Amino acid sequence: MDKVRALMEGVTQDVIAYLVEEAQIPIEEAMDAMYNSEVFVKLSDSETGLYRDSPAYVAALLQDELANGRFTQSEV
Repeated sequence: MDKVRALMEGVTQDVIAYLVEEAQIPIEEAMDAMYNSEVFVKLSDSETGLYRDSPAYVAALLQDELANGRFTQSEV
């Protein structure tokens, strides 16, 4: 496994853990939300560089996507 893929998977796991622990979302729902999100698509694309951001930042993007029904990243 290359380093980029390992970072992507680590951020994914941390975001799911954050949703379970902090947002009190059941693990099945947290996993479903993450893996079926545009945030996950962007995170899985090494060209976006999203894997270099903190899990807290990625979790915030995911929560925004879930609340608004679409992915937005205003900084870009």
